[in-house]
Amino acid sequence: MLEKTFTRLNKYLSEVGYCSRREADKLIDQGRVTINGKVPEMGTKVTPDDIVRVDGELINKPKEKHVYLAFNKPVGIVCTTAQNEKDNIVDYINYPKRIFPIGRLDKPSEGLIFLTSDGDIVNKILRARNNHEKEYVVTVNKLISPLFIKRMSNGVPILDTITRKCEVEQISKYDFRIVLTQGLNRQIRRMCEYLGYEVVKLKRIRIMNVPLDVPTGEWRYLTEKELGVLNADVGDSSKTEEASVLEDTKPKKNTNNSRRFTTKNDKKGNSDKRNSRTSRDKKRRDRRN
Repeated sequence: MLEKTFTRLNKYLSEVGYCSRREADKLIDQGRVTINGKVPEMGTKVTPDDIVRVDGELINKPKEKHVYLAFNKPVGIVCTTAQNEKDNIVDYINYPKRIFPIGRLDKPSEGLIFLTSDGDIVNKILRARNNHEKEYVVTVNKLISPLFIKRMSNGVPILDTITRKCEVEQISKYDFRIVLTQGLNRQIRRMCEYLGYEVVKLKRIRIMNVPLDVPTGEWRYLTEKELGVLNADVGDSSKTEEASVLEDTKPKKNTNNSRRFTTKNDKKGNSDKRNSRTSRDKKRRDRRN
């Protein structure tokens, strides 16, 4: 008799290509997902025999292989699957099966973005600690100075943190190239604004090993070679929320000095107390005798 395979619900929804795990968690938390007609708790696991629905829609395992697209997003297109956004990226591409973007580019930005039906790879790429490179060409509103390049590359205080050191190179009077390994909200624009510059144009020209090589508004499939390198690059990254749980359950280093360390004075004090108790006990025995 074959044993049933149990899969966390959010992982299941990403593996079937319905959405990313982060989006799945939101759907579950909102009570929009059911298993066999019942609303599950966060962390519930499912088997292939369970009936999973989202907003009443039956979710089945895909019979086709996942698709991976490289799209040159135009300015004005919004990286969302929300149908109430008239300029959403999914409607613009109009691909014949359900896909969603990996990460995002701001509406006024343009350039390379991945879209896929594979929710599993979304989570691996989005984990900032994997240090995946994203390269941009940026145009600003005034002459670029050597100090600007130096400060951009060494880290800028935005959003209650300091941006990671990064590669920055001036390529013309108003243009520079920057390679990021993190994805803070509107990061480049905020960095420039902090240094007194305004971004006029921002274009992403590379994600990891994939260059931007299609005209604006067009897309292509990632090649087998690109997918192979991409999967190898993210292969060691934890792709599930289970990894985060395991990480959280590991013994934490004590950073608040709450552990008691015995000093020489402590030892001496404890020894004096023990000697004092011994002396009192001896006197009591002498009195009884």
